[in-house]
Amino acid sequence: MLFENLNLIAPILRALSTEGYTQPTPIQEQSIPVVLQGRDLLGCAQTGTGKTAAFAIPILQILHESKATQRGPSPIKALVLTPTRELAIQIDESFAAYGKHTGLKHLVVFGGVSQVPQVQSLRYGVDILIATPGRLLDLVNQRFITLDQISMFVLDEADRMLDMGFIHDVKRITAMLPKKRQTLFFSATMPPEIAALSNTILNNAVRVEVTPVSSTAEKVDQSVYFINKEDKRSLLLHVLNNQDIKNALVFTRTKHGADKVVKDLKRANIHAEAIHGDKSQTARQRALSMFKDGSLRVLVATDIAARGIDVDDLTHVINYEIPNVPETYVHRIGRTGRAGNSGIALSFCNDEERSYLKDIQKIISRAIPVVHDHPYVSSQPERGHQNNHVAPRNNTQRPNNFGRDRRPLVTTRTARNHNG
Repeated sequence: MLFENLNLIAPILRALSTEGYTQPTPIQEQSIPVVLQGRDLLGCAQTGTGKTAAFAIPILQILHESKATQRGPSPIKALVLTPTRELAIQIDESFAAYGKHTGLKHLVVFGGVSQVPQVQSLRYGVDILIATPGRLLDLVNQRFITLDQISMFVLDEADRMLDMGFIHDVKRITAMLPKKRQTLFFSATMPPEIAALSNTILNNAVRVEVTPVSSTAEKVDQSVYFINKEDKRSLLLHVLNNQDIKNALVFTRTKHGADKVVKDLKRANIHAEAIHGDKSQTARQRALSMFKDGSLRVLVATDIAARGIDVDDLTHVINYEIPNVPETYVHRIGRTGRAGNSGIALSFCNDEERSYLKDIQKIISRAIPVVHDHPYVSSQPERGHQNNHVAPRNNTQRPNNFGRDRRPLVTTRTARNHNG
């Protein structure tokens, strides 16, 4: 299957060719025709499978074709709601890349920065708005934005919306939208609360599911180090001292923890920066840009800040602290092994975190192999863990890359709307 086989218009095909895209990923191949037919869609796919293009490309085509007869400033026709600033910026960049020849105007709005430039752009007319919930509601309340002409609505990363406490804001926003609209709903996992929300906003939706729910990327080599809490800093330095690690995204649970890890790394002359909610938008974007262009080797992040980090050649994810929500582990390690590449995910587990690890292994339906040969082995026995031994290779060798034709199975079925 090629993009040319999906009945896409010439301006979009030209943009995709410029980006080097010829073959759609499974979720793109299944979703684009459904959206072009005007159907609601429920997309369940892990991070890194190409969800953004799966909705951005057909939205651009539908709006481009309908805009030919339009005169005057553009009312907002498509709304993409997403949980974090980084992800909102990433989606806006995708619309810019795929829609460069369509003449459509798109705008991203998010909090943490002045709203003045965003308001000025709105006055010139916008076809597609990408927004985080808080800033969107602020601008709606100030009457800078009206949602009464939205014909296409995308709710992206719905499970993260729930994790971040945005679910009530999402419900307020959807209540403002026209009842007659096309809705696209995407989530990497489908907990009961998210399934219930999808039933209230979708109408006779087609369900597209790529890989089992809460599965982890097939090409990510996972392992765990059992360690005493006070030795985590030393183990991180030990691992990063291997120069075979090209780059690493290190996760902590808290903002304070991220800053502390960066401080420790800099003391050891390892170039690192932190990205979290207390950092200014300028600082976050600067660190992310440096990480993407290779001038920053280690980026330390909290989960809220990291959802929009998209680096195709990221080799390592390190869980410095094990997440207490098992689905979060899936999101974290999905930062590597993207775009057909392979990757490595390492987790440092102290005694207090073993229950978190147990929940993670239950949700991914596999035991994570244990690294026994390292200088900081935990003094506590490995209770209840299936001890798959990992050979002493410091877990720093990058696995062989697989071709893009190695893709997960896709299933498509219709999801019923329980509200009729």
